[in-house]
Amino acid sequence: MPASPSGHGTSRSRSWWGWGYADAHPDDAECIAMGALLPGTLARPLPIPRVADLSMPRPGVTPPPALTHLLTADPDVRAAHAMGKAYRDIIRALRGRPGRIPDLVARPTDDREVSDLLDWAGGQGVAVIPFGGGSSVVGGVEYRGDTHRAVLSLDLTSMDRVLEIDTAGRSARIQAGALGPVLEEQLRPHGVTLRHFPQSFEFSTLGGWLATRAGGHYATGRTHIDDFVQSLRVVTPAGSGASWRLPASGAGPSPDRMFLGSEGALGVITEAWMRLQERPRHRASASVAFTGFRPALEAVRAIAQSDLSPANCRLLDPGEALLSGASHDGSSVLVLGFESATSRVDDRLASALELARAHGGRGGTPSADRDSPADAAVSAWRSVFLRMPYLRDGLARMGAVVDTFETAATWDRVPALIDAVRTEVGSAASKATGHPATVNCRLTHVYPDGAAPYFTVAVAGRPGDEVRIWDDIKAAASDVLHRYRATITHHHAVGRDHRPGYDLQRPDPFALALRAAKDALDPRRILNPGVLID
Repeated sequence: MPASPSGHGTSRSRSWWGWGYADAHPDDAECIAMGALLPGTLARPLPIPRVADLSMPRPGVTPPPALTHLLTADPDVRAAHAMGKAYRDIIRALRGRPGRIPDLVARPTDDREVSDLLDWAGGQGVAVIPFGGGSSVVGGVEYRGDTHRAVLSLDLTSMDRVLEIDTAGRSARIQAGALGPVLEEQLRPHGVTLRHFPQSFEFSTLGGWLATRAGGHYATGRTHIDDFVQSLRVVTPAGSGASWRLPASGAGPSPDRMFLGSEGALGVITEAWMRLQERPRHRASASVAFTGFRPALEAVRAIAQSDLSPANCRLLDPGEALLSGASHDGSSVLVLGFESATSRVDDRLASALELARAHGGRGGTPSADRDSPADAAVSAWRSVFLRMPYLRDGLARMGAVVDTFETAATWDRVPALIDAVRTEVGSAASKATGHPATVNCRLTHVYPDGAAPYFTVAVAGRPGDEVRIWDDIKAAASDVLHRYRATITHHHAVGRDHRPGYDLQRPDPFALALRAAKDALDPRRILNPGVLID
């Protein structure tokens, strides 16, 4: 059955230089208050950057008349498509050095227009950077280099409709440019949901999730976007095609797997059939405090290896717990949540709490079975979780170097890995800046065989030298991850920033096959140059 089209759902202006909405950023007074918590930051925040102050050359290429209606050279639009939203991107914008700004931005509305734009770009030597919501934190949506005549940002957000819903098979055919809220708005009248909610939900698209193998908010079970894919439609410079829509198949290597995580380097994902779920009606949550972090890790492992499947199972170390307001006494805090579309979840929460208490956890009064959790720690964590990217940008305005990175490793390596990151990355940050550094950790996703630690690093920088410091910290973190055979990324993709770590992680024969695929599908090497392969 067809679904009703939807608009973008908000008239609020996006920030061209920072995270999210322009009106949600901390004001100067809040920036100064945050900076006071990090010795060595600036006395006053850096000013909000203006597009008018950027050095923006005229487009280096002229499109044919048949494509001009799809393209714009508007300075504001070009600036908003120059970078993603990593700390490295934010500080470059604040310092007026955003890197190579695209010459043109295209907004196609269907596959034919995407194909026409790729044909023209290939003939003219124009690099094409597929662009969804622009929330990449790994350098995935910018051009670095000088080998192409011009740069085209291919913005897919005009392709944002749920085209078809199969109620019997509980799945939907969705255009790749649909932002999270736009997608869910169209599914809601049918009583279904994709149930994929990354932190960037408001500002990222289905196609971006697929191209980066994004992870959602849910800590166990089906959380990576891979788990929801039924079939993909992809446009490449060598042609277009779609995989069959099937519940499962054992017919050779999966064609979908070639493009999931390909980050726009092999083709442009334009549509996907996605598996849906009923909307949850029953919820319950609680938090548990632990005196020590190691016993808390053991509690989380026990819960992950049970069959309880909590929707949320986030372990916050004392620093993260303090930062979020979940604890002020030096405790580690485990945030637990359960939900279901069909039955109450109180018993599952009670069983998880019993496991946590068996490992030394204390507290954990279950909330009522409703949308708003009664547990104060759970409420505090949720509030800070959504606000955190804006706070990071405020600290960047104070000259602080603030970074987050995540990984995943097997349980036998997780404790030592976390200790090594805290020690070595903290030391590298202090050495690079001369200031004390803070390194906090939380577990965002847990599995029976391992976990995904997520780290936050904060330190006062040196004015004008923030990017080099960030690079030094990133290199130190990547070295620790490689040494412990922990993945370079769990859900933030490879982009350009994680290329060195990805090159070390992947087997050589696979790299050979990937280069061959690039040669076959993108022989002129115009699609997102520098991502995944050279």
